[in-house]
Amino acid sequence: MSYLKRAEKRGGKFLNPVPTTMGGVSLFFKVLPLYFENKAKVEPKRELGPFRTEAQMYETTPESGLRVTWFGHSSSLIEIDGMRVLVDPVWDQRASPFSFFGPKRFFQPTIALADLPKLDVVLISHDHYDHLGAPTIRALTKSENTAGARWVTSLGVGKRLQGFGVPAERITELDWTDSVQVRDLKVTSWPARHFSGRGLRDRFTTLWASFVLEGPKHRVYFGADSGWWEGFGEIATQYDGFDLTMLEVGAFHPLWEVIHLGPDNAVKAFEAMGGRGGLLMPIHWGLFNLALHPWKQPVERIVELAAEKGIPLWLPVPGEPTEVARGAGVRSDWWQSQD
Repeated sequence: MSYLKRAEKRGGKFLNPVPTTMGGVSLFFKVLPLYFENKAKVEPKRELGPFRTEAQMYETTPESGLRVTWFGHSSSLIEIDGMRVLVDPVWDQRASPFSFFGPKRFFQPTIALADLPKLDVVLISHDHYDHLGAPTIRALTKSENTAGARWVTSLGVGKRLQGFGVPAERITELDWTDSVQVRDLKVTSWPARHFSGRGLRDRFTTLWASFVLEGPKHRVYFGADSGWWEGFGEIATQYDGFDLTMLEVGAFHPLWEVIHLGPDNAVKAFEAMGGRGGLLMPIHWGLFNLALHPWKQPVERIVELAAEKGIPLWLPVPGEPTEVARGAGVRSDWWQSQD
């Protein structure tokens, strides 16, 4: 049985690749008391950083052919075989529909959007606020660095991008298993176990996905948001191997583990790839308070698990363009000196 197939709909709503039951009102009433009772240090005492990205770094090409700048949470600039891909950019102050309420950034953007280098692709995995910030997209559409960029996203999200100012002719929507070639880079959409929506009434009306970026010499798997499912291993078998596998470790809780991995299931997913994952890069942590756990717990747990299992981690300093060399892990431990 193959788990890798195009997305299906029922009643106008997209389905997950495996049966997935998400809590409705009942989950809300389970979670609400936990928030009131929670004593965990879910946010730093003071703003983290400052972290800075030196724009002149992008004037030189990466020696290895692959360089990544992690801007916090799931936002990254991936330089791969001469192509630049900006992934799930959120420069907004809050991961929220409101400018005055909602999860606030732990540290300020490490570089102004206008100071980013010329981009070839802007990749948006799905439409949640912590992955798609309207002010960020509006600013990017006015920037010269996106003048020639192809905007790649999941089914239905293109309409949202158009509403934020992205020209329709520059948007490519992908169904699961679809690919688009942007000069030397092939971008392929693969299933993920998650959901979509920016309000109470539009859940599942747009698609969510994980993606593979495939250049002539390097490959990166961007897991985006997903709970554990059996498809991770099958996705990996479609390729000879990845240089870097980006999996989410934050914003997890047992009550919603079907849609978010957390550190333990991230390791399970990485191991399911059967040695094809390359370096494991934990994402979806360190920038917003989106759960009940201490803000450092995701990274501390993944470091502990990786040490136990001999998994090579790739953990750079926020905002620092960092080379990805095959088999060479990176451990900055930047969070230990914060807070």
